[in-house]
Amino acid sequence: MFLHGFLNSLLEGAGVTLSVALASLAMAMALGLLGAIAKLSKFRFARGLAYLYTTLIRGVPDLVLMLLIFYGGQVAVNEIALRLGHEEYIDINPYVAGVLTIGFIFGAYLTEAFRGAFLAVPPGQREAGLAYGLSGWQIAWRITLPQMFRHALPGLSNNWLVLIKSTAIVSVIGLSDLMTRGQQAAGSTREPFVFYLAVALIYLSFTSLSELIFNWLEKRFSIGVRKGTL
Repeated sequence: MFLHGFLNSLLEGAGVTLSVALASLAMAMALGLLGAIAKLSKFRFARGLAYLYTTLIRGVPDLVLMLLIFYGGQVAVNEIALRLGHEEYIDINPYVAGVLTIGFIFGAYLTEAFRGAFLAVPPGQREAGLAYGLSGWQIAWRITLPQMFRHALPGLSNNWLVLIKSTAIVSVIGLSDLMTRGQQAAGSTREPFVFYLAVALIYLSFTSLSELIFNWLEKRFSIGVRKGTL
């Protein structure tokens, strides 16, 4: 039997991995936008807070942050709950912990990607919008963000490819993702090469499909944009 009957198990784990990756990406993009806006803000406190966030998060290994948030966070939550009179033990969901950790980590990387993309939009575009009588929100939604997103696509693509592979670390906190399913199958059959190869191929299919999607997005957002020639 193909993969000794573990194919469905691997596919279910792949679904969990993809779900974690997409939820983490949504959180990372939200944090990245907020971080980029803070770094470009005229307020020193906002700039300092964003700088502290990106510096600390990018300087600590992903696995350490995952264990710190899952186990350390669990202790902190229960300690706070106990002080508030809640005596029952609160167990943090591994899925939630995984999404929060990965989203928090890659939010720091996307902060820098989005900051550079904002700076790449010519300031004359905003001035033109003001001249046409557009409000600040209309300028941001119709002019700045679409152009910023086009400049951010290469960085967003690279970070997404790294993020989807980084989801493998959620296996250490007990989430039944693709990596965990592969480890279980390898242990049951004593054929680690076969199942880790299958896991690698599934990850490769995710990243290959992602590259095709991002290539399409780059072409879509580049319509009507002139490319300079040397």
